[in-house]
Amino acid sequence: MNRLSLFLLLRKNNRLSYRRSPAFEQSVVAQVMLYIGAGFMMIYLILLGTMLAMPANESSKPGLLISVLPIFLLIDFGMRFMIQQTPAMLVTPYLLLPLPRLSVIEHFLVNSLLSGYNMMWLCLFLPYCVVILFGGAGFLTSLGILMSGMLFVLFNSQWYLLVRTLIRRSLFWWALPIVVYASYLVPLIFSDDNAVCDALFDFFVKAGCSGWMVVVSLSLLVLLFSVNRVLQFRYAYEEVANMQKKESDLKRVFKFSFLERFGQIGEYLKLEIKSIMRNKAIRSRFMGSLTTIVLFSGIVAYTNVYDSFMMRNFWCYYCFALYGMTTLVKIMAPEGNYMDLLLVHRENIIALLRAKYYFHVAILMVPLLILTPAVIEGKFTWLMMLAYITTTSGLLYCMLFQLAVYNKQTIPLNQKITGKGNVENGLQMIIELVAMFLPMVLVTVLLLLFDETTAFLIMIAIGTLCTLSHPWWLRNIYLRMMKRKYDNLEGFRATR
Repeated sequence: MNRLSLFLLLRKNNRLSYRRSPAFEQSVVAQVMLYIGAGFMMIYLILLGTMLAMPANESSKPGLLISVLPIFLLIDFGMRFMIQQTPAMLVTPYLLLPLPRLSVIEHFLVNSLLSGYNMMWLCLFLPYCVVILFGGAGFLTSLGILMSGMLFVLFNSQWYLLVRTLIRRSLFWWALPIVVYASYLVPLIFSDDNAVCDALFDFFVKAGCSGWMVVVSLSLLVLLFSVNRVLQFRYAYEEVANMQKKESDLKRVFKFSFLERFGQIGEYLKLEIKSIMRNKAIRSRFMGSLTTIVLFSGIVAYTNVYDSFMMRNFWCYYCFALYGMTTLVKIMAPEGNYMDLLLVHRENIIALLRAKYYFHVAILMVPLLILTPAVIEGKFTWLMMLAYITTTSGLLYCMLFQLAVYNKQTIPLNQKITGKGNVENGLQMIIELVAMFLPMVLVTVLLLLFDETTAFLIMIAIGTLCTLSHPWWLRNIYLRMMKRKYDNLEGFRATR
């Protein structure tokens, strides 16, 4: 079998495996909504590319888009965490087959380059290049900018694969993307000398008009493709062959005896805490969320980057909501490993849901302490903080806990690199987006009708009402889960 035949066969098999996944049946409507969202994004990129081309024509600087491209690449890098898997997650079933293993890795790498998401960025580059071409830029210059832009997007996809693979090995690898993107953003944010910013922009503008940019971007793409080819195979094979170094035996056992007074709910609270302490997959989500909260609270408190009212509101809410959005979107998925046992005794699930809710409410005290410097610096107010704490504990958690009814994909507790395609389905991503932006829409509407203090007081009232009514909506979620328990149980077993 030659490489082309293998590529076509694996592409077909991967498409069929996705359609046979339990997540496919439960998210068809959500996928339609995602396609609609992708359409709006394409329209937005077309408008953005056209708008950027106008000042480029007026200033006779056709390479203007390349000068701001690192900002687009940073946004693209963050978006890929929701939509793109690493090849090591997908290659596991093929490592035991009589196939050339590096060729299988190459297939998934090439497939990631040819994804529809990457092609969407043409909606930014094509209108820009067409407008500057009719504005006086040469054909070769316009073509070079188009090729450079797309090559950098493809390079960014390989860069994301490399970083995500390393992060799954150790959270310390987060320093790598931070250093890389900070090398471009820090001079712009912290420099008081406009000459430094102008020199940086001029360098990228001139480089964007040069044919060398195509050579540089292509060389970087080939280099990262080669690195990923070796790295993805190595880490995937290590985990499948159980070649990783075993962690040292547990030497200390935390009993958390103070939780015993809460009976069954206390036992499930212990389970939540010990899951974070002992299970790699859950611990990495917890540490990643905590690191992000610390990072953004520091940026908001000690820089002028997000001094606008809406941005301060968004990041204040996001710091409180991040951990819930990271973990609750997969609610009941870790428990899918032992869901059969949870269904043995009546109303085990309702106690588990209550314990999860109380735990996530208690976790809100962590960002409250971390964001205190921002209050001292005058960026946030205590009224704003209280508004978003109650909004998170009430409105946000009420929305995210609804996923407990529909989630039926088991996620591994300790798996780090390889997997079975346990990606977020369309329904999960839509609820995440709604949860992220609904409070911002709500506060904007309230500010149009009332003053800032009144708007926050109304949000506190809504959040407090949802928080105090949690016994009723948790009971409703439990009853709906019991109606679907056999269907969900079948999905949990199929994805273990």
